[in-house]
Amino acid sequence: MCLLQAMHGLAVLLFPAVLMLFALAMERMENEVDQHSVHREEVDDFLAGATAPDILPTPSDDDLAGRRDTIEFDVPSAFGHAVEVPVHRAG
Repeated sequence: MCLLQAMHGLAVLLFPAVLMLFALAMERMENEVDQHSVHREEVDDFLAGATAPDILPTPSDDDLAGRRDTIEFDVPSAFGHAVEVPVHRAG
């Protein structure tokens, strides 16, 4: 019983420290990602000065509708073909 109480005390002392170290590591990683990411102004500048070969047409919602209805997994089933699972979305 005494060992169990000691383990609880150790967990109470270590959990906040580990949580704080994790938060600091995530903040450091976020800063690195922010430094190396592309900002919206850079994208707007590129699109303003881009020529036709630089810009690909963006797919419309109609083009993507067929892809959203089903997901096909490339996993062999007992029948020897890919398994197709319908996806139901709210709204």
